[in-house]
Amino acid sequence: MKTKRKTIIIVVIILFLIILVLPKINFTTEKDEDKDVKKNAVMLSVDAKIIKPENLQNRIFSNGTLTSNEEVLLRSETSGRVTDISFVEGKRVKQNELLLKINDSELQATLKKNLIKQELASDKEFRARQLLDKNLASQQEYDVALNELNSVKADIEFINAQIAKTEIRAPFDGIIGLRSISIGSYITPQTQIANLQSINPIKIDFAIPQKYYTDVKEGTEINFRLPSLTNIFIGKVYAVEPKIDQTTRTLQSRAIAANSQGLLTPGAYVEIEIVLSNIADAFLIPTDALVPDIQGEKVFVFKKGKAIPQIVQTGIRTEKDIQIISGVEVGDTVIISGIIQLRPNSDVDLNSIK
Repeated sequence: MKTKRKTIIIVVIILFLIILVLPKINFTTEKDEDKDVKKNAVMLSVDAKIIKPENLQNRIFSNGTLTSNEEVLLRSETSGRVTDISFVEGKRVKQNELLLKINDSELQATLKKNLIKQELASDKEFRARQLLDKNLASQQEYDVALNELNSVKADIEFINAQIAKTEIRAPFDGIIGLRSISIGSYITPQTQIANLQSINPIKIDFAIPQKYYTDVKEGTEINFRLPSLTNIFIGKVYAVEPKIDQTTRTLQSRAIAANSQGLLTPGAYVEIEIVLSNIADAFLIPTDALVPDIQGEKVFVFKKGKAIPQIVQTGIRTEKDIQIISGVEVGDTVIISGIIQLRPNSDVDLNSIK
């Protein structure tokens, strides 16, 4: 009897334990768990762009420096005391205009002396020629008179050349700068007098990477601007250095532009843009939409609610976009946001389409 009672108590205890443990046991399979996870997961919302032909300018950018069309540091060819300064600092001068005069009193006196000699020698040559024509003088006597006249003329030419060296004239039209001498100063050929510059037109010196060696040539148009101005100026390349700089691997180029308003000043820094070509049917996507890959570069294409990876070949890169040469077609929807969170064939929801 006691045994039977003990058995009943054990059975009751076991049933009680089963009732307590049973609700805590999970009877679902792994597949069912995966389905529940997918149901509870939040689908990634992304932006996309539909591929279509767009206009693309193949442009390169560079920095340059403005330089004078012509520039010269005025110096004297001879030494002497300055007797006259005919130019005004910062003003325009015309070609061959007298700018400065050096004392030439001794040369002028020598010139007068030789002019008198020339007059006497000319009369002597004239009489000797008349006598020779009448056979009253020999050819040798006439030659002596003629040589004397020619010698005096040569001396006069030499003196005039020396006098010309005492005058400094403008070699071209331009604007003269600040002078560093005064009237009464004694100057030598080493003395710097002033700078003379021609700034209309004006030149632009700049460098381009060596890979554009065949693209930038004589006649290529450039756009440039000063950082302090909003104006866009247009120039044209007229000379290219035939040798690439071995240190920088760049090619020195020079363009020229009109400067009738005088807004461009030599020595100024400019930002340059060169349009090499126009592509009317380019495929463009934002640079951020491109993903590095072992095989090269890839994008994610939206197909039937999934992000499908696609290997692409790229071309020209701009500030914001990049050209896709192959890998996508017209009408493809390329995902352009949430790229970091994307995984191949992951489910996505389109938030907006450009």
